[in-house]
Amino acid sequence: MKLQVLLLEPYFTGSHAAWADGYRRYSRHAVRILEMEGQFWKWRMHGGAVTLARRFLDGGMRPDVILATDMLDLTTFLALTRPETAGIPVALYFHENQITYPWSPGDRDVRFRRDRHYGFINYASALAADVVFFNSEYHRKAFLDGLPRMLRHFPDHRETDRAAHIAQKSRVLPLGFDFERFDSCRPEKDRRTDGKGRPPLILWNHRWEYDKNPADFFQALSALNSQGMEFEAAILGENFSQSPQIFEQARIELGSRVVQFGFVESFREYARWLFAADLLPVTSKHDFFGMSVVEAVYCGCYPLLPRRLSYPEIFPPEECAEHFYTDSADLNGKLHKAVCDLERIRADSPKKWVDRYSWAVLAPLYDAVLEDMVRL
Repeated sequence: MKLQVLLLEPYFTGSHAAWADGYRRYSRHAVRILEMEGQFWKWRMHGGAVTLARRFLDGGMRPDVILATDMLDLTTFLALTRPETAGIPVALYFHENQITYPWSPGDRDVRFRRDRHYGFINYASALAADVVFFNSEYHRKAFLDGLPRMLRHFPDHRETDRAAHIAQKSRVLPLGFDFERFDSCRPEKDRRTDGKGRPPLILWNHRWEYDKNPADFFQALSALNSQGMEFEAAILGENFSQSPQIFEQARIELGSRVVQFGFVESFREYARWLFAADLLPVTSKHDFFGMSVVEAVYCGCYPLLPRRLSYPEIFPPEECAEHFYTDSADLNGKLHKAVCDLERIRADSPKKWVDRYSWAVLAPLYDAVLEDMVRL
C-alpha cells in the first residue's frame, strides 16, 4: 500500500523542517509537505490554519491521511476544509507543547495572563485528531499530566476527564534523523585518532534560551578555567535578539578559549564543528526529546547528561551510567574527569546509542502506523 500523505507544518524551520524533510525523503509513501515560514510562532498557532486551509482547497489535494504538527490549530483547519477532509484520518505530532513548555517570565503573554490560550489550541487539536503522536514517553506523560492542571484554571465545564480520552489514542514516535547528511560531511581525519596534542573541544549546540540553562553550562566551563585546565569551546546554536546576556559575559571571561561563537549558516559548517567536538555537557531544564544532543552524539561527542527530562529515555542509564550526573557539583566533577581522561574519551564512540533514531530505522515504523490509520 502506497499512501498519499499530506504533512501540515505552519512553522517550517529548524527541527520541524528537518523532521518533515527527513520523513518525506525516507518514507515509502508519497509525502507532500504544506508549509509556512518558520517565524512568528504565536501568530502561526493562531492564523496558520487559515492560510494552510486556503492553500489546501486551492490545490485540490486528495490525501489518504493527514499528518499535522503541534504548531497547527487543527480544529480550525478541519472546520475550514470540512467538505474535503471529512473522512480523512488525521494524526497530530507533538514536537513540543504549550501546556508544559516553560515560558519565559518576561514574556508579555505571561505578564498579561493570556499564555494558556496556546496550550488550549494544543488541547483542542489533540481532541480533534484521530491519533496523537509524541516524540518521547517523557513528553507524552508531561502533556497528559499537565492538561488537567491547565484546565482547572478555567471557571467551569473544565472537562478534565478528556485527558484520558487523548491518552487512549496517543503513542510515542521518536524523532527520526537523516544521519546520511552528517556522514556526507564526515572529515577525512578522525579526531579520535588524530587529536593528540589538541586540547578538548567542548560544545554547545542548543538554542540560546533560558530553558537550555546556559548558566550551569558556563559555570562548569568557568570552573575548568579557574583550575587552569586546557580546553576550547565552540558555542553554536540559534541565537536571538533577546538571548540571555550570559553568553556575551562568558565570551569575555573565556577569551581565546572560545574558538566559535554564534550560529553557523551552513549545515556543512555545523556538522564540521560537531565532528570536531569532544565533550557535550548538557544542562537543559527543558527538552521533550533532545535533537541537538542526538546529532552531536552521532558525530562522536561524549555527552554528560542530567538525570531528568527525556535523556534517561533516549540514553538508558543502565547502559550509559557514566554519562549521567545528578547536580552541578557532579557535572563539574565528571567534566573535569573527562578532560583528564581525554585519550580514553576520544577512543570511545557513543554513536551506537543513537543509531536507532535513523530514518532508515524509523521511517518504516511511521509508514506502518499511518497505514494502520487508513485501514481502520
